[in-house]
Amino acid sequence: MKRKLSAFQEDIPPYSGPKAARDSYADLKQLSAIPGHIYMRPELQILPGQRQFSKVPWLVPMLELLPPTSIGHLKEWGLSTVFVLAKNYNKMVHVWESVTAIAELWHPQTNTFVFPGFEAPILLEELEIMLGLPHYQRGKEPTISYTVVQINSWSILAYITSRKTDLYSMTSGMHIHLLPIAQWIISQCKRKTKNYAAIAKAAAICICGIILFPESDGAISFGNLSIIDSISEGMNIGQAVLGFLYAGLTSAALGGPFYGSVVTLEIWMGMHTQFRAVEDLTTECTTMLNHPLEYKGGRLHMSTRAWCKTA
Repeated sequence: MKRKLSAFQEDIPPYSGPKAARDSYADLKQLSAIPGHIYMRPELQILPGQRQFSKVPWLVPMLELLPPTSIGHLKEWGLSTVFVLAKNYNKMVHVWESVTAIAELWHPQTNTFVFPGFEAPILLEELEIMLGLPHYQRGKEPTISYTVVQINSWSILAYITSRKTDLYSMTSGMHIHLLPIAQWIISQCKRKTKNYAAIAKAAAICICGIILFPESDGAISFGNLSIIDSISEGMNIGQAVLGFLYAGLTSAALGGPFYGSVVTLEIWMGMHTQFRAVEDLTTECTTMLNHPLEYKGGRLHMSTRAWCKTA
């Protein structure tokens, strides 16, 4: 049945000009008008969910055992930077005070940080550069068709191992546990099996689960498992990583737990925000030596002086 435009016209207010549009948008940007926003909770000392971003003792020993061929697969899939960040993850110090402060400025409707006088989003192009992920080519979509099927985590994990005891230990409810996967990788490497592709896929699940899709302690969801698995098939995952971070910031801004790539958020903050005011630009910020940008900065040929800005 066709419907005429007149059926909707009564619900659309007439356009009142650019000034009214600006005023309306200014009202939308008022964080204080959003029910439950942490902007109105000055007593908040700790960001809900931050305790899940703890050190991962099994991560570095597992990565150090990876055979060169498996590391080659990770590089081929565009995970070189993620691999470097994962190897240095336990050295990183998350500055939760600054993460909480930036989360207080997040607008859940515009998906931007609202500063006095301007707004700032995390752009997809920035995220792809910061994490070294394959770039999403707009306007050059491949001529392929997408078939939506139910996510079968068992089939994804079955590529890694077919032992039912391993599969049951890796899954629980709607989540995949990373520690049993890492233990499987370690056992494969110590036995010097030549199952390089399966080891690389398992390693990709672990490092992406820690760096790109952290949700709860040592676990990822079935949906994120499917996204990580698509990397080996040449799919670009930048949009999924950014969307997951957006969702986590929205959750935190409305008083829920924070989740998403805190490493990405801190790298973005380090490249855009002033951390320390100094008079001498040649002075290095020694307090920044364990910031995620320190490890990413080497790959961008940057020094700590590059993000030590003056007022």
